[in-house]
Amino acid sequence: QVQLAESGGDSVQAGGSLRLSCTVTVYTYSNMCMGWFRETPGKEHEGVAAIDIGNGGTYYGDSVKGRFTISQDAAKNTVYLQMDSLVPEDSGTYRCGANVDSCGGAWWLQRPWHALDGYGQGTLVTVSS
Repeated sequence: QVQLAESGGDSVQAGGSLRLSCTVTVYTYSNMCMGWFRETPGKEHEGVAAIDIGNGGTYYGDSVKGRFTISQDAAKNTVYLQMDSLVPEDSGTYRCGANVDSCGGAWWLQRPWHALDGYGQGTLVTVSS
């Protein structure tokens, strides 16, 4: 089981920015797929962004393309989600998830919770208009 810890959630106004962090606390940080999912009033489980730790490939959900950027710091076993131009519809609980394998493509963003090798407890993002 991969253990993950998120941080960075906060309350911001529309148009603002936040950066979320996800750190792998148990497991070897290599050849993994790590990504972010969110639970919002409109969608129960939505894949936001993912990154292949091995080759750096990135994938994004349609609703966040051009606004969110996922990146990694291998020295810190940490993946970041930079969220810009936030809108109220981005409000929700953001959870980091991972699989001990490559992402294999954007379809990974559709993975349900039970198909992940681990996920965090979530961090709350609130965007006010």
